[in-house]
Amino acid sequence: MSIITSIRSQLAPVNSEGYPFVGTFALASLVLMWLWSPLGWLGVVATLWCAYFFRDPARVTPLRDGLVIAPADGRVSRVINAVPPADLALGDKPMPRISIFMSVFDCHVNRSPVSGRIERMAYRPGAFVNADLDKASDDNERNCLVIATAAGAKIGVVQIAGLIARRIVPFVKQGTSVGAGERIGMIRFGSRVDVYLPDGVRPLAAEGQTAIAGETIIADLRGGETGRSYRVG
Repeated sequence: MSIITSIRSQLAPVNSEGYPFVGTFALASLVLMWLWSPLGWLGVVATLWCAYFFRDPARVTPLRDGLVIAPADGRVSRVINAVPPADLALGDKPMPRISIFMSVFDCHVNRSPVSGRIERMAYRPGAFVNADLDKASDDNERNCLVIATAAGAKIGVVQIAGLIARRIVPFVKQGTSVGAGERIGMIRFGSRVDVYLPDGVRPLAAEGQTAIAGETIIADLRGGETGRSYRVG
């Protein structure tokens, strides 16, 4: 394998949503390079970061009925029971919730945690406080989805814009079918994704754990595991 081929195999493609941003950064870099080369090189670094931010790598998703897969890259910031947003129409009783915080260095393409049909989809404008704060679930701009599995389980997915994020871009529509690990949207520049599990389902993720969208198992609807223990270090 040549060096160029080896390098290419390690580079993830850029999602089409990022093309306008990368192009703008690149054009600005050329102008800055013409004005003053040190600024131009800073622009080159910013362009490379922009391409890195909008990367869209392939993922290897485990396929088995009942598995719930992480919908986002990032750090598992909360594993608690919480009342789901009214937009999900999942009732007013607390449900197991797993929150994954995405920093500006994480891949921001979100994926479906389960296979099923998008039964409900609701967008709500709001504030842009730090997505890692718990009040962001209620105050921030968000896009809510309910995915119904073939077995009848309903999984809530809430894409929450963050302090820097200013747009949630959906790739799917209400009524469409999705497979586990399929791309459902992205949030631009730092954000959070919450997953609401049916009552009684035990999360298989721990706070502080690093999740990989489309690959990390965060729950099992079949209840095959009674729980997991974790070691830090």
